[in-house]
Amino acid sequence: MRKIKSLFTGLGLVKLLIYGFFLLFLIIPLLSVFLVAFTNEPINLFGSLISLEQLQTTMNQFKNATLDNFKSIFSYGHYFEGLINSLKLSFIVSIWVLVICIPIAFGIARTNMPFKKTISALVTVPLVIPTFISAYAFIIMFGRAGWVTYIYEKLGGEGMLIDPYSMTGIAIVQIFFFFPYALWPMVAAFKVSDISLEEASRNMGAKGWLTFITVTFPLVIPGMLSTALVIFAVSFSDFGTPIILAPSDLNLIVVDAYREISGFFNWGGAAILTVIMIAVAGFVYWLQNYMLKGRDYGVVSGKPKQVKLIDHKALTIPLSIFSGFVVIVPLLAMGTVILQSFATTWGKDPLPNGYTLDHYRTIFTSSLGNIQNSLILAAGALILSVVLAIFVSYFVVRYRSTTLDFMTTIPLIVPGIAFGIALIQTFNTAPLQLTGTAIILIIAYTIRRLPYMVRSTVGTMKSIKQDIEEAAVNLGASTLTAAITVIGPLMLPGIAAGSILVFVTVIKETSISILMAPAEWAPMSLAIFQNVLRAEYYSAAAMSVVLVVMVLVLQAIANRLSGRNGL
Repeated sequence: MRKIKSLFTGLGLVKLLIYGFFLLFLIIPLLSVFLVAFTNEPINLFGSLISLEQLQTTMNQFKNATLDNFKSIFSYGHYFEGLINSLKLSFIVSIWVLVICIPIAFGIARTNMPFKKTISALVTVPLVIPTFISAYAFIIMFGRAGWVTYIYEKLGGEGMLIDPYSMTGIAIVQIFFFFPYALWPMVAAFKVSDISLEEASRNMGAKGWLTFITVTFPLVIPGMLSTALVIFAVSFSDFGTPIILAPSDLNLIVVDAYREISGFFNWGGAAILTVIMIAVAGFVYWLQNYMLKGRDYGVVSGKPKQVKLIDHKALTIPLSIFSGFVVIVPLLAMGTVILQSFATTWGKDPLPNGYTLDHYRTIFTSSLGNIQNSLILAAGALILSVVLAIFVSYFVVRYRSTTLDFMTTIPLIVPGIAFGIALIQTFNTAPLQLTGTAIILIIAYTIRRLPYMVRSTVGTMKSIKQDIEEAAVNLGASTLTAAITVIGPLMLPGIAAGSILVFVTVIKETSISILMAPAEWAPMSLAIFQNVLRAEYYSAAAMSVVLVVMVLVLQAIANRLSGRNGL
């Protein structure tokens, strides 16, 4: 009885509310979308709980349940083709990202290659550019009227050097804009591996290249496998690149799911594709943990030796040239978007025919509402994320709440387009008809980006000793009051770091925005996407620049706050 009573007072009530939030907006939507895959029509679970009439309707829906949608995945039809293409794309991207990152990571970690600091700074640029903007940039560069195509034809080529509207085009964009996700973990792997093993190899007469192949390279294989799986999952769930570049005859599962729900209102088709996306992403996440769990990859013992950086110019110069080529592609893509945002007209020529600021004037007059919407929605998601993260991290650290910890991990597994479809299907009818409102949009942003905030606040929470709040309780404060007034202020460094990360990622969120945002709450990402579809390329370019500048400013603030707080 005492435990039951404690649940409805102070922290117990807060914990119940948090569980209720995740149950309402995460677990039930994912369960609902699974059930819809059998019924081919939305399931109103909430209505069934409060209305006998709705309960009877739901039961009747299940009388007609079918496995046809599941069979269609494996019947070598449209859905199966989309799944195979998506898996193939993700595999190709992950392999090529590893091939690209190995020499760059080795150059940064183990050599004094020229321009190393510059390259190290520039490789982070792709992380701040939303994928649909990078896809759009490749159209300007490699499309039929692109400046790269112009140069290619002048040099004697025919047609396009690269067709951006193809599997190859999508893969190239993802490779050049996703490689930083794998690069820095591999740099860390090269830095922490024990160089005494390499010295022993060289002392036994092995050449430098043989030592690298037989000793250095195997030491970073665990890190490579882990990052390859991360890239695979990121590529598989990426929505921004395929929605811009995928032609109508190229089936990819994320695009198929979007078209089924937004174009045809095919609830069953969208649901089964959502289930498949979650299953694939979940399997990749499980595989990553399984490969690293219980295995000892330790090679560092005692005080590590100082790594002597390689100065051999025959190695460092080629590494620097290769790294510069990889880095310059995203820079050229972003530079192309910036150039078009100032262009009067730009056809099949290497440079625009003239320059103007009119596109920016248009943005800050007719499209100012989109900028305001992005800021308001991001602020709403940020506030909700901070409140949830503070208490979630408190319960996870102080009370070992593994269930809450797991619930905040689920959004990392669920692709954005899949989660958006789950929310639309769940909240499309009364009594909780939230689809098409700013409320459900903020909630969707919050759940998608909450893991970033929780990871930041959990780290800070672990550094706060429990005796601080115990002292407050001994002085008469309740546990809830102590958590808010004592623990809360001490968590500000973690909150500050996580807040900017949440705000930045919400500002450039693509899948949720395109799928769920109503017209009156359209953020910048949706406005850019719509401008591209309407062939209003100059306005799209100007707004893309504004969006990237906002992200860069916020990222700079985050870096400064992190440095100031020693994070």
